[in-house]
Amino acid sequence: MVEKIAYRVSATVLLMTALAVVALLAMGLTRAEADLSSALSPAAVAENATPEAVVQNVSALEQNVTNPVEIAEKLPLSDKFVVKRILQIDEPFVHGYYKWDDEGVPAGELVVTVDLKAESISVFRAGYEIGAAVITFGDSEKPTPTGVFPITQKSKDHVSNIYGSPMPYMLRLTNDGVAIHASDVKWGWGTRGCIGVPLEFARQLFEQVKLGDQVIVTDGKMMGVGDAIL
Repeated sequence: MVEKIAYRVSATVLLMTALAVVALLAMGLTRAEADLSSALSPAAVAENATPEAVVQNVSALEQNVTNPVEIAEKLPLSDKFVVKRILQIDEPFVHGYYKWDDEGVPAGELVVTVDLKAESISVFRAGYEIGAAVITFGDSEKPTPTGVFPITQKSKDHVSNIYGSPMPYMLRLTNDGVAIHASDVKWGWGTRGCIGVPLEFARQLFEQVKLGDQVIVTDGKMMGVGDAIL
C-alpha cells in the first residue's frame, strides 16, 4: 500500500513537472514571437535604422569627394569664384611692380587672392583680374597665415599700435594685426605677418574693396581661366 501511494505521488509529481515545463516553453515561445514582431514593426525599424539625414550627409560627402567640380558648379555665387580673365603682363614681374586695369570690367563680387610662394597678389572683380602686384609678407618669426579672411576694418592712415609704423590703406584680416597695406616692396624684405603692396596699388585696392570682401591666402595655389576657388 505504501509503495502504491509512493508510486502515485511520484507519478503526480512527474506529471506536474512536465506540465510546468510545457507551460514555460509556451511562455518563452510567445515572448520570443512578441519580441520578433515588435522588432519588425515600422516604429522599431525606424528607431533602429540609420537616420535619413545621416544617409543624406554621407551621400553628399561622397559626392563632394568624387565630384568636386560638379559640387562647385551648383554653389551660389557667394560660395564660389570662377576666374574669367588673367591680366596680361609683359613687363618683368619684379618687386615694386604692379598692374591695374579695370577698364570695361563689369561690376560684381570682388575677391583678393594672395600666393605666398609666388609672392604675388591678385584682385578679381566679377571673375576678371583687374590688379596684380608683387608683395612682401611674413618672416620666419611671424609668418603670414593661410586661409580665407574677410576684411574686417579699413583705415586709410593707419599706424600700427604694436610697432608704431605707418600702414597706409590698411585692410585688416585678423585680430592679431595681420593686414594688407602699402609698403616698400623690395627683394629680401619681410613683414611681421602683413602683406605689403606698392602704395598706388594699395590705394586702388582700398577704393575697390568693402568690409566683408574675402581675401584668400594660399602657399602655391596657381590659377587659370575657368578655375574655381571655394
